[in-house]
Amino acid sequence: MATTLPPPRKLNRIGLDQAAYKGNKTTLCAGCGHNAISERIIEAFYEMGVEPYRVAKMSGIGCSSKSPAYFLKSSHGFNAVHGRMPSVATGALVANRTLIMIGVSGDGDTASIGIGQFVHLMRRNLPIIYIIEDNGCYGLTKGQFSATADVGSKLKTGVVNELPSIDTCALAIELGATFVARSFSGDKKQLLALLQAAIAHRGTVMLDVISPCVTFNDHDGSTKSYSYVREHEEILEDVSFVPFFEDITVDYDPGTTTDIALHDGSHLLLKKLGVDYDPTSKAEALRVLTESHEKGEVLTGLFYVDTRRPHFIDLLHLVDEPLATLPESRVRPPQSVLDEVMEEHR
Repeated sequence: MATTLPPPRKLNRIGLDQAAYKGNKTTLCAGCGHNAISERIIEAFYEMGVEPYRVAKMSGIGCSSKSPAYFLKSSHGFNAVHGRMPSVATGALVANRTLIMIGVSGDGDTASIGIGQFVHLMRRNLPIIYIIEDNGCYGLTKGQFSATADVGSKLKTGVVNELPSIDTCALAIELGATFVARSFSGDKKQLLALLQAAIAHRGTVMLDVISPCVTFNDHDGSTKSYSYVREHEEILEDVSFVPFFEDITVDYDPGTTTDIALHDGSHLLLKKLGVDYDPTSKAEALRVLTESHEKGEVLTGLFYVDTRRPHFIDLLHLVDEPLATLPESRVRPPQSVLDEVMEEHR
């Protein structure tokens, strides 16, 4: 009797199937936008052919900070204190610059208790993919407004927010991040392309992802709900990504596409959607963000990119090897050097 063989597993360029990039089963609410983000992270690292053991996952506290458990289970991970993930990530990268660092935070973890650390992370241009899973509320503590909630938005209880919101994208651009974008957890194509480009970029990637909270912030009156974002989303450009190991075969009309070469040789292709926009201009990025905010629009896409500015680890002039692997002879000054230092202070 003939037997039916299972279909062969689809492997990526380093011989791994997608299961190698998955994590534990999610414990978040069904329909939570954070789960869609985790799925795109799995897909991005799989398609880029990144060895999971080269990745370090960092997070703070909150629903968003549970997400790293749901992807790349064989990578390194650390769940930091609330709002303090950037300093832990900085220390880990200084100790081992060969790591690919991904930090997952929330709008509360970033824009409230963690705002001080966020500010200094952005200005240092640390090579990290910093993702804000942004739902405009504290989903882990019953849905209070966060600092990214828009003026006039309502809670399920009817309370109206009267405080101005913090635009983390505008703040990141102003402070010095070198790759700043916003996406929507429900936009699979755009979010995947931005994540793949983030992996190829060497510098601070700040990716704000509108990720509706289905329990506390997905109702009429919320500006972070699925329906509001779908009705008010304005897409800045059509984002396509070509990794370094593939030829650019996409055919675009001349003058309609910006081709950005990233650090590993990959290409980010930005097709204009009726807007003549320069993603390398800080002033232009801040202008379009301000205008969209005043109109009540949710602008998504790549706002700003700078591939020329050196990142923090290079500025420190560190050796290429992880510091923990160096022999004592390279990390401990000899007695003669210590004697010279002591003599200078006599």
